[in-house]
Amino acid sequence: MYPPTTPEMQGHHLTTQILNYQLTHGMHLKHINLAQPSHSTSSYPISTSIFPTPFPRALFHHAQHTLQPIYNELYARLSDNEPWLYEKVIRPLFPVDPFARILWEIHIRITNEREGGGYGSDVSMGLFRSDYMLHVPGDGNGNDNQEGGDEVEISLDESENAKHGLQLKQVEFNTIACAGGCHANKVVDMHRYLTRTGVYRSLSDANKGKGESPITLSSLPTNGNIKGLADSLAVVHGIYGPARCSLAAETGVLFIVQPNNFNVADELPIEYALWDRDIPVPTYRVEWGDDVLERTCLSNTRELLFYPHLQGEGSRGKGQPVEISVVYFRAGLEVHEYDATGIECRVRLEQSRAIKCPSLLGHILTFKKVQQALMGPGVLERFLDTEEKVSVIRDTFVSMYPMDSDSEEGRYARRLATNPDTAWKYILKPSLEGGGHNIYGEDIPGFLLGMGSESEWGRYVLMERIRSPVVGNVLMSREGVEESDVISEVGVFGLCIWKKGEILRNETVGWSLKTKFADVDEMSVVKGFGCFDTPLLV
Repeated sequence: MYPPTTPEMQGHHLTTQILNYQLTHGMHLKHINLAQPSHSTSSYPISTSIFPTPFPRALFHHAQHTLQPIYNELYARLSDNEPWLYEKVIRPLFPVDPFARILWEIHIRITNEREGGGYGSDVSMGLFRSDYMLHVPGDGNGNDNQEGGDEVEISLDESENAKHGLQLKQVEFNTIACAGGCHANKVVDMHRYLTRTGVYRSLSDANKGKGESPITLSSLPTNGNIKGLADSLAVVHGIYGPARCSLAAETGVLFIVQPNNFNVADELPIEYALWDRDIPVPTYRVEWGDDVLERTCLSNTRELLFYPHLQGEGSRGKGQPVEISVVYFRAGLEVHEYDATGIECRVRLEQSRAIKCPSLLGHILTFKKVQQALMGPGVLERFLDTEEKVSVIRDTFVSMYPMDSDSEEGRYARRLATNPDTAWKYILKPSLEGGGHNIYGEDIPGFLLGMGSESEWGRYVLMERIRSPVVGNVLMSREGVEESDVISEVGVFGLCIWKKGEILRNETVGWSLKTKFADVDEMSVVKGFGCFDTPLLV
């Protein structure tokens, strides 16, 4: 039986232990209250599962060790192919998607020799995250008309799961500001701590010894996201090399962050880890927009110089600037950030010699339109060098369609999306980050028909809903503690570094697991839909 039955006394003890662990390990989201005094702050625990959630061991390892390196390679190749990116992604979106238009106009401005002088670095870096859900094969025409259909449950018995032929299907591929790594790391550490102390075993004992607890240390994988992400930035910092500008005191990494950031606990541990290395990597934060423009400048040879002392950060350089080796974007991913100041901010950073994570073209690859375009005939074969790689990537696809009015595919998708008898099988996705933007199932026809112009439909792609198996678990959030059927999403973090078509580094550097109730559509944890979790490998 899963999850274990929790008597009231043991349940209270368990939730208290979890809350205490979260409080003492920074597993919180920050309350943003601009009226709050500067000498105090408040926060609340991030949502988490009470128990680890069963997940097939073989598919968990397949996502990390087989899929991620191939996806890293694929997206590196895509970013180097500007003609394909324009023809298949930008050209269809340019008339209807303001964000695509803004980013491409920045690209044109930078590559204009007279005005922009080209990109400042020929080394590219990606810290990617590819998200997957378990999928039950079938056409979805039965009663499984929800993403978490009730026909198939994940079993603690590996052979039972094998009978269902469970597959991994990609939800999305993220190329900018890939969040969740630090929270995921700490939730795994927490579940492993609770396992070590015997909390889960004591629940089995409280249930009069009805079987051994399936939650053991050997079934809970370790998680080194914080170290993996910090090491990735340190590697690229090393590739940049020593300072070139005579004005600079040293080189360092620069985090570009959003103002009034409630999710600092998912960013600062990476910064702390960089400073805490045997040979520290100087790391600084600057807010997107005016703060970037006021505290940075380009040297005559386009080194990016950052002035930490302007806000009292550090005295190592005694007023000298730091030459930035790596620009790590945790901001600049939303269209509202690109007013005139935001555009100038992005232009300056892209023109600099600092290595960007990601570059502008790498950023564009996060658009859902890319995911849909990859499904075209011969596309994977064009960018991957073996049939085996093509096959394993194609196996992660579910059907995705454009929503334009010009192509046969787009017209077909429009018929599917506006018909209530078929729309329930799909999700309508824009090219927006941050969660909460998708339109699901029966809401799609009314949403589309309520838009001002059908031409705006072309901003979206139509994606087949993934039919996930369910399993019981208990989730804890600000709303309380609740037990129900849940479904999970595994995300895999990948590092890829490349230069003019040559891949210099390609590896998997971490993973996360997020879980939500089966009757909830969205997964974003920070927006209150899901929670961070640990896989119980079965």
